[in-house]
Amino acid sequence: MRRLVFALALLAAPAAAEQQADPAFDIAPTRDCVEAGGGDACIGRAAETCQTQPGGETSVVMSFCFWKEHEWWDARLNAVYRRLMEQEQRIDAEIAELSAAPPAARADALRAMQRAWLPFRDAACDYERSQWGGGTGGAPATHACLMDRTARQTLLLERHLDGE
Repeated sequence: MRRLVFALALLAAPAAAEQQADPAFDIAPTRDCVEAGGGDACIGRAAETCQTQPGGETSVVMSFCFWKEHEWWDARLNAVYRRLMEQEQRIDAEIAELSAAPPAARADALRAMQRAWLPFRDAACDYERSQWGGGTGGAPATHACLMDRTARQTLLLERHLDGE
């Protein structure tokens, strides 16, 4: 009998999951703010808007909203990193052409910085999660941290790309 109940529960799970749609998420509040030059003040705008919908106060929806904005920032970070790396490699090559002295290796420094930043970000967000002692707030705290740290790194690299 126990096996029958378990089997029925497994069959019902996909149907229940199909009925629960992901909350609505729109990156526009963050994207529009960034495009208007809002910088750090833009971080979290789309996630906050996402959380204003019904159920937005639950840890599941909060996590979803933070994660979706994090994905946007992460894609933006990867794109700016590639462009900045190309820029730094061009500058390194120009310096090498003009001077007998070894170049400052800007591209190598960028790569080393980014490789060191990734584990730092992850450790910092693990620490954020630990503050919740295993409670349900841990997931939203982690996703909010990942979003925030990734956004700040993105904006930092964008400033370097723009020559600030």
